[in-house]
Order: sequence, then structure tokens, then C-alpha cells
Amino acid sequence: MDRRGFFRAGAGAAGVALTAPGRAAIPEHLWESYDWGAAPAVADRLYQGPFSNYGADAVAPGGEVVMATTPARGAVPNFGMGLTAYVSGDIGPPRLPGQSLERAIEDIIRLPFTQKVYIRPNWRDIQQRPGRLDFPDWWRITFALARQYGKRIGFRIMLENPDFAEPGMPAFLMDKVPYVPLAGRWPGDRSQIRHRKRHALPRYDHPAYQTAFRELNALLADELNGSPDVEYMDTMMYGFWGEGHSWPYEGHVFPSDRVAEQTWLAMLEVQRACWTRTPLVTNTQPDFNHVGNAGMLDRTVRGHDWIRSDTIFIENTQIEALSNRPPWIAAVSEVGMTRGTPDRLGIDEGVALNEQIIAHVLAVGANYWSVWNWHDIAAANVLSYYEAYPEPIDRMARRIGYRVYPAFVWTFDWSGATGLVVGLANDGVAAVPGIVRLSVLDGTGAVLISGCVDPGYPRPTGIRQALLMLPEGRDWQGLRLKAELEVKGVRHPLAWACRQALNPDGTLSLRRNIRG
Repeated sequence: MDRRGFFRAGAGAAGVALTAPGRAAIPEHLWESYDWGAAPAVADRLYQGPFSNYGADAVAPGGEVVMATTPARGAVPNFGMGLTAYVSGDIGPPRLPGQSLERAIEDIIRLPFTQKVYIRPNWRDIQQRPGRLDFPDWWRITFALARQYGKRIGFRIMLENPDFAEPGMPAFLMDKVPYVPLAGRWPGDRSQIRHRKRHALPRYDHPAYQTAFRELNALLADELNGSPDVEYMDTMMYGFWGEGHSWPYEGHVFPSDRVAEQTWLAMLEVQRACWTRTPLVTNTQPDFNHVGNAGMLDRTVRGHDWIRSDTIFIENTQIEALSNRPPWIAAVSEVGMTRGTPDRLGIDEGVALNEQIIAHVLAVGANYWSVWNWHDIAAANVLSYYEAYPEPIDRMARRIGYRVYPAFVWTFDWSGATGLVVGLANDGVAAVPGIVRLSVLDGTGAVLISGCVDPGYPRPTGIRQALLMLPEGRDWQGLRLKAELEVKGVRHPLAWACRQALNPDGTLSLRRNIRG
């Protein structure tokens, strides 16, 4: 990225956004049947039906099913889905007595039933001076170990954090940007920082803050936008933990709701301009503080980025958003689980709280679920539940997200060429968060034909059919069927979620296993 050009262009853009007339945001609304605009553009769209078999106008004349596959039984790791192990949440990484930081982090990352890793540092943890980032040791350790274990990382930089005594801003901004105290108090256990801290938030609209925020995103994106190590970045939002609120404190730190909304829409555009190849994930938090959350969500979804929620037993509006999002939009569900000790299980009528959580996360069709103990992060705490009750987490790993497999393969002859119709099924709970690309390869790995199905397909019910015409004279048997997932212009390998054996490169060899 051209940072200097980005800053020059951004200074003018931010000024326009902050002073534009009118109310930029939109009110909260039903997501079901809402017009979210166009789906992601599809290059090389494959024909997807109808496929008539008979008569002069037959599209697949004499087509017959020659191969079928069945759903996989275990977890299938893919981009855009998975169980996520938390190395850090609100209070930093695990620092356990008698154990090195590296060992504590590795124990979390290597949890066998998780496929992703998540970290959430404070802004001042990763930047001490203008113009450069200074990542803490645990950030570097996490990235190195995640790479070693083949797991991608999701992250958010928390602009403010009520669980730390220090302000969220880096020290170099403290004498430039004023903090505004929040009126009221947060009752609770005074041994916890959040309940004894005098909470204040910065004037996010201050020019010095805006300049530093743009630099933060530019520096991060220079290193991580489109990185194979990164799964997604959580959108940085207003208030506590960057989630879009300062509950239980009402109001905000801006001179008006209008300035608040326009500031945050402008800050979202900064993030969208930087993160062009890595998905952004915006919280579905209701707009308790009137800072423009609904407008940020609207732009997020229209830009084909993703959404998240930080719990599951929550407001109706968040369940509405998760349940009725466009099919190509992934949903991240963050819910703290309990330990496995009897005093923590919360069993009611034979159902433990963790089982309740898992059932409800699956019910909204989530792509990701957090495997963590809130404010009590340690691999041993997760295992204390899993080792006693493995079935719910194993079931979650087998159902979370999308699980695509080629349920049917039809063949037919047309003017001397062989046509393949691939019927894609999805054994998961979520639609595909992007575009599936199909390719047919020969024995050398050369692509004979390639193209895409429509965004969000296949969905968890039904079969999505797509036509692949082979070069004239090519026999279909012995060729290999490959799948990829395209998100924000980046292609990611897609492992077929079928029980049938795959090749080392993840492709499926085409062969007749169904006979009429």
C-alpha cells in the first residue's frame, strides 16, 4: 500500500465525511427480505440449469448419474468456518503459574478440535510510537505457532478496553486527544478493574486521532491484508472492546448523534479501504449509544464483508441479523463456555450450559464458534469440559459452517464432447461465505475447464448443479475435481467434505461408482 498517498487522500475524504449534510446512518430494521444490493460479482459463471434430459432441446441429453459421494463424518477445515481457540480476549494472553507464556499459548493453539486462532490486543499494546508497529511477544509467538499448526488467525485491535487500567490510545496521543469521562458508574465486584475504573473515551473525531487511526490501519494492512496467516479482522468500533457500545453508560462522547454517526462511518471506510483482501467482521451490537452501528453494518454487508456477535443469549435484533443475513455473508459467534467442574456446568434437566450454547449457535447457522473461557483463558480449562463431555464440541466441529461435497456427478455426450453436471450439496449449517470455483484437472494437474457457481451456493438444503464441458474427445474417468472458495478476490483451497478418499492435493478423482 502507498501509505503517503493513502494519508493524503484520506485527509480530504475524512473531512468530507465528517461534515456531509444529513444523517448518514440508517435505523435498525428486519434483515429478512431486506434489499442488501448485489451479490459478489461472479467471474466465469458456470451454467446452473435447468438441465433437461429429453427431447430436441435437451441440455444434458441422456444424462446419467455415474458417481455419488456422501458427507464426511469428521471436521473439515476450510477458510470461512471453524472452531476458534482464543489466545487472548479482554484481559490478554494466559500467564499461568509455573508455565512459560509460549507453552501456555501452544497448548491453546494445538487443541485438536479447533481450526482457527483468535487474539484481541489493545492498541497501545501494538504501537508505542508513530510510523511503526511494535507487536508484543505474545502476538509474535501466536503467529509463529499458528503457522506451525496450520491454523489461521482472526483478530481485533481494541481501541479501548474497560478491563485494563490504562487508556486504549498509545501514549503518543495522550497529550493531543482529550478523553471525555462517562457519566454514571458500573456497579459490581470492585476487585475487577471494570467496576472500579473511572471510565472515559477519547474524542474519536479529533484530527490527531483520525490521523493515527488511519496510520494504524495502513501499517497493519501493509503486513497482514491478504496474508495467508489471517482469516479475518474484526472491525474496530466505538467504545468498550471496540464492540460498538459503552454499556452500561448511556450517551456518547461526541457533540451530537450526527457527528458520532458520521465519524464512525468515516472510520469504517478507512478500514474498508485498507482491508481489501481480508474479510472485515462487524459486530451486530444494537446501537445503545447512538453512534451509527446500523449504518456500519449496512455498509459492511453491502461490501460483502462479514458479521459477528459476542454472545448467543442476546437481543432479538442480533438473532434476527445472524439468522437472516445474505447467504454469502459469514457469521462469527463468540460465546464464553464454562469449565467442566460440577460447580460451573449449569446443568438443567440434564442439559449443560455449554450444550445450550452449542445448540443455539448452530441454530443461527454460524460459521465460527469461540472455544474459550471468558476471563479465564487456558487450554486446561477448555479440556476440563471436553474431556468429560466430548460429544457436544465434537458435534459442533462436524456441523459448524459449510461442508460442501459433490453429491452427484452426471455425464452426457453432446456433439462429440462429454459434459459433466456436478450436483453440489452442503452438509453444514451455513451457506458458503463467498463463491465456489470448480475446476477439472488432468493427471498432470493442468486445468481443463474451470468456473464458478453463484454466491452463497450450495446452501444447507438442496443441490446446486453446475455444468462443466470437457474438451472434445476427453474421457471423464480419472480426471480430478477441485474446489476453491473465492472471498474478496482471493482464492482459498476448499477441502471436499465427503467420506470418499481424496488425493493428497485435496482433489476428488472421478470414477464410476453408481451403475444403472
